[in-house]
Amino acid sequence: MLTDGALRMLVLLHFHTLGFSPVQLAYLFILYEIAGIVTNLCAGWIAARFGLTSTLYAGLGLQVLALLALAMLDPAWAIGLSVVFVMLVQGASGVAKDLAKMSAKSAVKLLAPAEGGGLFRWVALLTGSKNMVKGVGFLLGAALLATLGFVWAVLGMAAILALILAAVLVAMPAGLPKGRKGAKFSEVFSKSANVNWLSVARVFLFGARDVWFVVGIPIYFYAVLSDGTEAGNRATFFLIGSFMAGWIILYGLVQANAPRILRAASRSEAALLDAARNWAWGLAAVPVVLTIASLVADGPQDWLTVTLVAGLLVFGMVFAVNSSLHSYLILSFSKAERVTMDVGFYYMANAAGRLLGTLLSGLTYQIGGLSLMLASAAAMVMAAALASGRLTPDGAADA
Repeated sequence: MLTDGALRMLVLLHFHTLGFSPVQLAYLFILYEIAGIVTNLCAGWIAARFGLTSTLYAGLGLQVLALLALAMLDPAWAIGLSVVFVMLVQGASGVAKDLAKMSAKSAVKLLAPAEGGGLFRWVALLTGSKNMVKGVGFLLGAALLATLGFVWAVLGMAAILALILAAVLVAMPAGLPKGRKGAKFSEVFSKSANVNWLSVARVFLFGARDVWFVVGIPIYFYAVLSDGTEAGNRATFFLIGSFMAGWIILYGLVQANAPRILRAASRSEAALLDAARNWAWGLAAVPVVLTIASLVADGPQDWLTVTLVAGLLVFGMVFAVNSSLHSYLILSFSKAERVTMDVGFYYMANAAGRLLGTLLSGLTYQIGGLSLMLASAAAMVMAAALASGRLTPDGAADA
């Protein structure tokens, strides 16, 4: 997750300075998200068939290869060739990340204690710490770009990740499922209404985040903070990287504490399902307010920048509770014998939401600026709230 976060900032900022438009920048991440959809759909079956450790090892190894490939990028290439090459490498990185994430999340269902809210507590801790590490990666990526340059930053991350893979291969404890030969790919598609509605909610929840997170807000901050000089660019990289890192770290911290915020240990599953709907409607209010502020400002303003920073931090905290609650519910709805398939299907929906948000991020910012981008985020959160309203305690029995 550290290299995943760092790589996103490296690619975004490096190619923005090379003159890529917001839509071209969004293209760089499209295959990453498409790969996530396909990977998560298949990874649940692969893990059920060949075991959880196989998908974890494959994810780490593939990320090392993707980083090494990215270091081969030649600045002399035409923009079209560069876009295609980076899209392919980002696609491989997306496969790597989702293989590793699906493996870790599925293992929680099998290893965490169920009593006393143990499942929610452990999934929140894993999810929160994962995102805090990814947030540090955003800061690391911006710092490495400003100090070492693109190629050496990518090679350094590849070397560190290779050492981590070697350590995991040596120290992996026994006990995770080895796979079953009779697992069929058709089992990936759930018959549970709750799993399906939760997946729909996940599409729109993460689309609402990435519509501003991937391209629009970083490019807006670059426009208002940089003076165009090399020194100004370096300072701006640090500022943008610090904000994005801080947002992810805060998001992860709140995620880890979501069971305490929701008082989950003393609440029934029906009450938590109501909370999923209510917190989603609360989240929708934030981009609505920010959309109004951007319309009033009618262009870059100091007060608007401050309002965006404050508002997006609030969005991150409320979004974290929603995300953590979803991560618990998918494991709660799943049975142990098909947990990898349900989790894979759910994270396929997660990747579809990121793809939708990524496509709209560059497009809405280029067409309508901040206002259209933030209004799109508000509409998608509302759709997530409507889908969350279809979750029922009785639906869990069909999982």
